[in-house]
Amino acid sequence: MVVMRRLLLLTLLLPSLASAETLFCESMLDVRRGRLVDQVLVTIDAGRIASVEVGAEAGDARVLEGLTCLPGLTDMHTHLTAEFGPRTYLERFQLNPADYAFRSAVYAERTLMAGFTTVRDLGDSYNVSIALKQAIAQGLVTGPRIFTAGKSLATTGGHADPTNGMRADLQGDAGPKQGVINGPADARKAVRQRYKDGADLIKITATGGVLSVASSGQNAQFSDEELAAIIETAKDYGFHVAAHAHGTEGMKRAIRAGVTTIEHGTYMDDETIDLFKRYGAWYVPTIIAGKWVEDKARVDGFFPEVVRPKAAAIGPLIQDTFGRAYKAGVKIVFGTDSGVSAHGDNAWEFVYMVAAGMPPAEAIRSATLSPAIVLGREDQQGAIEAGLVADIIAVPGNPLEDVGLLRDVRFVMKDGVIYKSPDAS
Repeated sequence: MVVMRRLLLLTLLLPSLASAETLFCESMLDVRRGRLVDQVLVTIDAGRIASVEVGAEAGDARVLEGLTCLPGLTDMHTHLTAEFGPRTYLERFQLNPADYAFRSAVYAERTLMAGFTTVRDLGDSYNVSIALKQAIAQGLVTGPRIFTAGKSLATTGGHADPTNGMRADLQGDAGPKQGVINGPADARKAVRQRYKDGADLIKITATGGVLSVASSGQNAQFSDEELAAIIETAKDYGFHVAAHAHGTEGMKRAIRAGVTTIEHGTYMDDETIDLFKRYGAWYVPTIIAGKWVEDKARVDGFFPEVVRPKAAAIGPLIQDTFGRAYKAGVKIVFGTDSGVSAHGDNAWEFVYMVAAGMPPAEAIRSATLSPAIVLGREDQQGAIEAGLVADIIAVPGNPLEDVGLLRDVRFVMKDGVIYKSPDAS
């Protein structure tokens, strides 16, 4: 039945793929200027935007009636190979790589249909996200454009040590190939292994975390020497480095070492804010993940007892941290940690960002123009402009007045291909 429905959808869309060289948007969000423009004709050729004409006539273009067009969104912190639930900790011992792969295909499609045409995947198991990236690029699976870190890097017992919580005879001695390092030599080997695996960037867990089966959610977990070796080697291979960090000391070490982004940033203080601004690091807030773990911490038995107090303490702080960081002028790029919260709910992050004081136009820029800068793709994506890839979505109404409209994406185009359209339902 699922296959039949997908074949029917494909049949409905195929004519549009052949004739959708032009789109007519009743309104379009100019993300650079933060304003709407009306009656916009967008011409698409070979997956790229050939021209954008404001104040045009629709002619024979596909008309997105009653919708506002804007660039495809980017989520800079996802985990497409999993989605957290009450059985997650047990499933580590039950699921095979193929199980994660099939699930990831579902989560990838759900993410694209929510309007996110690009994601950064920050940590997986079995390198499934690398295979998923390749399958999407080959047209075998429907999903967003992926930039992936593959397996995150940790220290022994650190947040991304895959053997945390296992009984002693199952733990073994995880090393650089498994993403566990101890010392600069291990650090260099782990980065080179990610290159060999086909990753696009490096993710480190600079402090403890909420959901790992370990006692601390904020202690610093890399030495300065280890961080220097990671970042120096990453630069050799053209990688940028993303650092999971809740605690203050680990955050400061990571920023001084030269990471590009800090994820979560929960216990950011004034000195850390100054370091962000001095070193030009970007902050990825993941407010929705904080709210999700806070909520689940109230449910008896949902988390292991070592995890529950961390979730209850850290989760409620992230939105306030975001508000302080924004007001202080820290550079912010959109990210959700989806896979903790449900895939497809990503746009709730906009609602929380605006509630904490960021204007809708800036929140949308954090998911369009800013990711393009971080990913080094300013000449490729981030706006509806001639020469950029044809990643276009549409929502009913004006998202500058109600950013919650981004939770109701009606049209999705990626690389000039239509994946979702009001007339194909």
